[in-house]
Amino acid sequence: MKPVIICGGYGTKMWPVSRRSKPKHFLPLINGKSLFELNYEAMAKELVPELDERNFFLEPEMRNHGPATGFTAMEMIKRGMGDEPFMLIQTDLIRTDNELFLKAMDLADEIARREKVYITGGMKPEFIVEGVDYLVKGELIKEVSGVKLYRVADYIDRTEKEKIKSMMGSDNLLLHWNHTAMTGNNLMEDGGDVVENYSQMSKGPLEEVTVKAERAGEAVVVEFPFEIWDFGTWESVKKYLVSNNLYQVGQNEINIDSNDNYVRVPREKQVVLIGVEGLVVIDSGDALLVAKGDETGKVGQVVERLKGEGKEELF
Repeated sequence: MKPVIICGGYGTKMWPVSRRSKPKHFLPLINGKSLFELNYEAMAKELVPELDERNFFLEPEMRNHGPATGFTAMEMIKRGMGDEPFMLIQTDLIRTDNELFLKAMDLADEIARREKVYITGGMKPEFIVEGVDYLVKGELIKEVSGVKLYRVADYIDRTEKEKIKSMMGSDNLLLHWNHTAMTGNNLMEDGGDVVENYSQMSKGPLEEVTVKAERAGEAVVVEFPFEIWDFGTWESVKKYLVSNNLYQVGQNEINIDSNDNYVRVPREKQVVLIGVEGLVVIDSGDALLVAKGDETGKVGQVVERLKGEGKEELF
């Protein structure tokens, strides 16, 4: 199994720190390390000083996970690894049990070599999560060390809120966390060059591939028996740091009748918070973000407005 760490997009919801020149995947967010570093360390048993340039797959232009998956498969085929399973590892996800995750990868590797199937990952939800699709697990295929592999019985789009609500609490319902795994030859017809056709490929998300595979009866899901943190917004970063006792109020921060705030500003800048709670304050030097924590999912709209105003230096 070849883990392929996906570093796509600009991380616009984590503006103003995440920029085109240095997106969130490479920012020191957790204990001075980037999400890319943490994911790489989880996959590598022995770290090397730097990655060989040949290990990088650079897509011709930014599309989405669907085209990027096809591009990865083609690169595997071109490099003589068409029958070697690969798994897409999203950099904005952190898994709480690396050992169990590696066992899940081994299980995915086994079935990818044996059957022509599309393998994805899922996790049992404790509550409704907005912006995520769901899977319904069917027949149990295999269990190894507490990690279970199922046929996918149904795919539930995130917009089907009533159906999701009615199934919440069911043992068969899973949050869809991707982690696509398969061989390049199982995904593609041949090993031709896709670079010249890449810009014409549908800019669809990976979920479209999942739906097609599920309807064809070719989708299976690994149920992850551990917690997964999704670093999609500043609020999610704050929750992770606080939950893991990694966040400390800075010496340059004064709080008066204030609590539950997340502040990320240069050390030389004094910050004073009075009578506020649940805020996120992010200072990048040339831009300042102040938002309610549960509203930070809207930060991407700021980037779109800056684009419309032609302020390229700010995004």
